[in-house]
Amino acid sequence: MPGVFQMSIDEAIKECETLKSLGLYSIILFGIPDVKDSVGSDALCEHGIIAQAIREIKAAHPDMFVVTDLCFCEYTDHGHCGIIDTARETVDNDATLELSAKQAIVHAKAGADMIAPSGMMDGIIVTLRTALDKAGYVELPIMAYSTKFSSGYYGPFRDVAESVPSFGDRTTYQMDPANRREAIAESIEDEAQGADILMVKPALAYLDIIRDIKENTSRPLAIYNVSGEYAMLKFAGREGLIDYDRVLMETMIAFKRAGASIIISYHAKEVAKLLGH
Repeated sequence: MPGVFQMSIDEAIKECETLKSLGLYSIILFGIPDVKDSVGSDALCEHGIIAQAIREIKAAHPDMFVVTDLCFCEYTDHGHCGIIDTARETVDNDATLELSAKQAIVHAKAGADMIAPSGMMDGIIVTLRTALDKAGYVELPIMAYSTKFSSGYYGPFRDVAESVPSFGDRTTYQMDPANRREAIAESIEDEAQGADILMVKPALAYLDIIRDIKENTSRPLAIYNVSGEYAMLKFAGREGLIDYDRVLMETMIAFKRAGASIIISYHAKEVAKLLGH
């Protein structure tokens, strides 16, 4: 993606300095380990890439709010979001929940300010809340990927994060883009399980869902302006097909108008500059 890079930890620390100069004090981390295996062992290790990154970023920038993506797709050699049930060739939901709880504790011990489980496993919020509370992290917030669609808009990210599934797809654990009612129900359920923030992902093609969930829940609502959405604007602007800055801000306003409390976006630095920071 134009302007988006994999970063070593030392470069991520430098990036945080740039972000703060623009008035941006929150980031979300995704990790790419040197070695991947069937269970995503690096994600469960206190010396893994995310745990190291949290510790070093917080040491250099204690004022930076560090959110961690909690999933296994970037750490497994098969690219799926959990442990594989080999007999059924799909993700084993309950086995994944058990390891997700261990992953959450690793992130918490390293100093994460918020945990964001993106794997869309059934019961993930109550599992993490129970595990974190038991370990003493009762005030550590959880941002649920509560309504995450099985979308074609994720393509560029999966290339950057090296997490394209080696077989099948993620339709068994992500939302059907056509299923409005279940999309709303998923966020309502995550709120009931104890999520502190809800989310709709992707954003641009789902503004109706953002509004529906905003009107049916009481938690702050994040939207994830994903890689495919970012790339479309970037390439259209590069080709002179749109007034890039104008369309970018119009898009951000649409997200806010639909009900977003938080916007997660690859455009964040550009938006901050356009707003005069």
